[in-house]
Amino acid sequence: MIERFDTPEWVQDAVFYQIFPERFANGDPSNDPAWVLPWGTPPTPLTFMGGDLQGILDHLPYLRELGINAIYTTPIFAARSNHKYDTSDYFKVDPAFGDLELLKRLVKVAHANGIRVVLDAVFNHCGDGFWAFQDVMGKGSASQYRDWFILGDLPIEQNPPNYQTCGGAGFLPKLNLANPAVRRHLLDAAAYWLKETGMDGWRLDVPWKVPLDFWREFRQVVKGIRPDAYIVAETWRDPLYWLQGDTCDAVMNYPFRDYVLDYCARDAMDAEDFDHYVRRLQAEYGAAAPAQLNLLGSHDTARLLTLCRENPARAVLAYICQFTGIGAPMIYYGDENGMSGENDPDCRRCMEWEQGNWNGTIRAALQKLIALRHTHPALRRGSYEPLLTFNGVYAYRRRLGDDQVIVVTNPRDARSGLHISLPNEADHEWVDVLSEQHFSSRAGQLVLPELGAQQGLVLIPLER
Repeated sequence: MIERFDTPEWVQDAVFYQIFPERFANGDPSNDPAWVLPWGTPPTPLTFMGGDLQGILDHLPYLRELGINAIYTTPIFAARSNHKYDTSDYFKVDPAFGDLELLKRLVKVAHANGIRVVLDAVFNHCGDGFWAFQDVMGKGSASQYRDWFILGDLPIEQNPPNYQTCGGAGFLPKLNLANPAVRRHLLDAAAYWLKETGMDGWRLDVPWKVPLDFWREFRQVVKGIRPDAYIVAETWRDPLYWLQGDTCDAVMNYPFRDYVLDYCARDAMDAEDFDHYVRRLQAEYGAAAPAQLNLLGSHDTARLLTLCRENPARAVLAYICQFTGIGAPMIYYGDENGMSGENDPDCRRCMEWEQGNWNGTIRAALQKLIALRHTHPALRRGSYEPLLTFNGVYAYRRRLGDDQVIVVTNPRDARSGLHISLPNEADHEWVDVLSEQHFSSRAGQLVLPELGAQQGLVLIPLER
């Protein structure tokens, strides 16, 4: 258990929104690649749709109205692909997205609207268009940059690659982080963007592939410039490895995602299981728990509604668990409107801006949950107290001083006559913020006459 952990205070109040820039919005068609396809064309790994930074800037009012106050974007630096995880220049915004001045304006306007901006750091590997790798390809052993990479025999062969790559992909040569010049180049890039733009943090791509001492030095550089910058690691396993206080502030909380999906979407856990695993994870995170980035979907996963077998009620249940749990929630672009999609590339479809195609049930529930989280400190900094595990039904309370919220979730069949014990609690009238149903607690018992199948309640006390 982590007993003490210093993280940026603002993260506990954050509701994040992940943007895949190439697919969010096309704000400036003049910078589109010549091969761009019409917006909404089914995606493939190689197609381009024209999304850019201007599109994000244009839709900041949309995000603010939704209640978003932090953005995480996948990479925006110069690269050949649509996803930009193949950097060709660490000091240049991709021309199809915009330029430095536009990025600076985006951050400035976002900040004026109370929205933080976190960018993606891809420092394990670059793209085969990276100028140093191009130099090695052209000059072979005569290149002064040959030690920037982990090479076999020269000259370079790309199929199959005779150099170390990320995941065996020939277009993603691995950087040699044992080379001080490579480290300096990447640390200078991290510092440059913080200083130039005033951005608020970095998400670390595949950090386990990079020596841990590099991330220790990275943290010192970043925190030396912005002590309140947020450093969050992509990690799918072993989250505690990154939470020793010397590298990252948080992880992308994929373990929490797995538990929520097993409980709400897959019926692979009953309430007892879910309570056990969620609380065990909270205990392991300890003081670091409130800063973890709680996600249900990303550019690397199938979309939530698809995983819920297109059942909006199950998706809403998952969002209830996410927005009332411990940690900072993050929405993947379009999920708030019920976008569907299987794994990459299908999960990277163009943002659906036609409101007639939005799922009103999911959107309305999420808007209420976001507003509730902003309104109730108990959901951001309060205790977490399980109240009931009864087959599929799970109830828990978040409390901070006089502020409290009671959550009841039921992914399974309808139940009747449920009694939730509230020891030493005064009699109350409660209202569910989602359905506006009213309930009463008397003599330390909250009675739920009916709880529907795949229904969730988020109860707050009525003002006396």
